[in-house]
Amino acid sequence: MKIGKKITLRNFVTTTLLVLLAVLWIAPPSSADSPIRLIVDTKDITASAAPVIQNGRTLVPVRFVSEELGADVSWNEAERTVLITKDGHSVMLRIDSHLVEYANQETSYALCDVAPNIINERTYVPLRLVGDALGAGVNWEESSKTVYVNSTQTSQNTPFFDMKIASVVPGQTITGPTDLKALFPSQVPTGATEIKFLILSPDTAKGVVAARGGTPTSSYRWLPDLKQNGNRILVASVYDVNGQFLAGDAIPIKVAVAPSVSISGISPGQVIKEAVSLSPNLNFSAAYVKYEITNLDNNKVFLSSESDPQGVYKWSPMMEDNGNTALRVIAYDGEGIAYPGEPIAVITSLERKLALAGVSEGKVIDGPVTLSASRNFQVSETEYVMVDPITGAETILAKVGYASYKWFPGPGISGSKQLMVRVKDTKGVSLSSSMITVKLTGNSKLLLEGVGPDQVISSMVKMEVSSNVALNTVKYVFVNTKTGARKTIAGGENPLAESTFTPSQGDAGFWTIHAEGSYASGETLSSDSVTVEIYTGKLYTAVPIIEKSQFLGLASSLAQNSLKTTGMSAALQTAQAILESGWGQSVPVDKYSGQLSYNLFGIKGTGTAGSVTSNTWEEYNGVSYRIDAEFRAYHNVSESWASHKSLLLTASRYGIFRDVMQDSTQGAWALKRAGYATDSKYPIKLMDIIKLYNLEKLDLIGI
Repeated sequence: MKIGKKITLRNFVTTTLLVLLAVLWIAPPSSADSPIRLIVDTKDITASAAPVIQNGRTLVPVRFVSEELGADVSWNEAERTVLITKDGHSVMLRIDSHLVEYANQETSYALCDVAPNIINERTYVPLRLVGDALGAGVNWEESSKTVYVNSTQTSQNTPFFDMKIASVVPGQTITGPTDLKALFPSQVPTGATEIKFLILSPDTAKGVVAARGGTPTSSYRWLPDLKQNGNRILVASVYDVNGQFLAGDAIPIKVAVAPSVSISGISPGQVIKEAVSLSPNLNFSAAYVKYEITNLDNNKVFLSSESDPQGVYKWSPMMEDNGNTALRVIAYDGEGIAYPGEPIAVITSLERKLALAGVSEGKVIDGPVTLSASRNFQVSETEYVMVDPITGAETILAKVGYASYKWFPGPGISGSKQLMVRVKDTKGVSLSSSMITVKLTGNSKLLLEGVGPDQVISSMVKMEVSSNVALNTVKYVFVNTKTGARKTIAGGENPLAESTFTPSQGDAGFWTIHAEGSYASGETLSSDSVTVEIYTGKLYTAVPIIEKSQFLGLASSLAQNSLKTTGMSAALQTAQAILESGWGQSVPVDKYSGQLSYNLFGIKGTGTAGSVTSNTWEEYNGVSYRIDAEFRAYHNVSESWASHKSLLLTASRYGIFRDVMQDSTQGAWALKRAGYATDSKYPIKLMDIIKLYNLEKLDLIGI
């Protein structure tokens, strides 16, 4: 819509803003005893266009006033917009939106403090906004409670809010990371607790939060998404603690990001002699990156898995990588489109490194240890060697290909010993590590495996032992801690084989369990005792909280409500709930009582409804087993949702997440960096869910 002259548009915009502001000063709230009259160019239209007072503001049916002033008014039901045009000027208003669009030769934007809305099937807008949009003056007569609209008058040039975007100018082209900052010439609005910078579509006035924070005067970094390319509206808006809009500014911009990708952590021609930390330099928000490492001498290519676009990747080259090497980073957008950076040529020149891992200098060994070779080259054979420091005699503990070795030194070996690892590379060249001196206690040991301290045994368990002596027999002894009753299970012909125990009804209670072994000399050996509980009652398992087909609707509704109050991406919240609760089909219950926890995110501790007992994993003698743990319980799903958000919003470890939590992609990676999940694929799984179910639409908001 390009009509008229630029100077006319400027007057048009400023006049409109002034008049809208004026109504805040001259139109006091009415009462039933003193209704407000509306006079347009001497014509009383109160009967057909009676003003309405809302929150101290005067609103009128837009069509009646506009047409009285000779303007055309059109309503778009699908987009819920009102377009007012007169004498080459136009203003676009959106229902429930503070955004006002003005058009002449150029398009400009402003924010009004009262959003147009529908009352009794009529579109009501601030009276002064209509008056100014049509070039008319508005005056208030206190004695008669009358508003006069006069088309022969004009308004003064007064800005609507004492606030403007300071770091970007109208019409600016954005090509990469941009600092966003608002300026408050007088003061920050009273009660302001948050500022948001929104990137909106001119067509829908909807978009996403590009940056946000709790200090309105601070500068915030915006990393554009390639989906934001095109003509956009940049909005800065401040809110109070309840999310109430207080002030703002809006300007047109153009986003034209041409992807730029490069790698940091190395420089051209650098000689690589050890592990290096690599990171990407990007001018856009990528879903993930991969690192491509090419040996230019043999054309061998290595491509990493998906990595954090804001994180660090550690490359630990091997001797086989020596030579001329090219490294580059490849960035991928949300659609999986690759944007490769330019390769950087380096020279990989490693010296052979070999060390024994699994023990440290001076370590006292009184049980099994796992020995391994720490090396930077390929091997065909590995020997783990013990050396007597007095005689120099060598004992080969194990000879393997390239595996680790679990060593459980027997009672015939004690005192100070030296350990090393000896390998042969792929060409048959033998190399040895430095010696590590350790002290062996020489104690006979029997270790119980398969059950552990505080375990609750409710079904069959498999038990076995490991020992540093040759056993003839093994038995497992259960002793009831209350009654002293004993139950013994023989280990079978092979003492190192698994034995099973299935509790019966009369076994309920607390027991200690230990293993007893006998060996050739007739002596016996016992393991440490562990205390367990045998439970033979009914057990309850995780249950659905809703039909799977209905869970997306439930989760997305909770997420969007949370987005309004916390600013956290609704798409990310919904994806987390889907992933962690199995679409609401696997929600923990108390395994003994069946109490439903409503805990969608598996958070341990005490919730609003106390706790429920469920399973978690522990390790004893190198073997994982399940024990009981307390998980938060809630009265309903909403409480669980709020508790999870409170954790992310208050725990110090999630500070890096809160900085980007409005963005689902950056937020997913920040959760991983903060240690929320150990699964290296956790961010990718979340992003896959978001893409598959088009959850990004949940983050679209307006102003």
